[in-house]
Amino acid sequence: MITHIVLFKLKDGSPESVAQTVQVLKNMEGKIEELRSIEVGTDVIHSERSYHIALVTRFDSLDALNAYQVHPEHKKVIAHMSEVREASVSVDYES
Repeated sequence: MITHIVLFKLKDGSPESVAQTVQVLKNMEGKIEELRSIEVGTDVIHSERSYHIALVTRFDSLDALNAYQVHPEHKKVIAHMSEVREASVSVDYES
């Protein structure tokens, strides 16, 4: 199992902007065969070092993660994130 975690800091951290982006991320659910699970959460602490959104996705293998990366539904998300993202960090690990 491969877990892919991405944290996003948005240019506009307003509740409306965060909610819109959360929905864009959640819209991938059920549309990408390789995507085994998806969880999207928003920050509740709001500290200086906080990011606005956490995305946690799981895949059966690295090949499945690679297929997700180029899937048309994921590319829609990438386009949206390119417009609204100030910064992001990610980690991928095997369990």
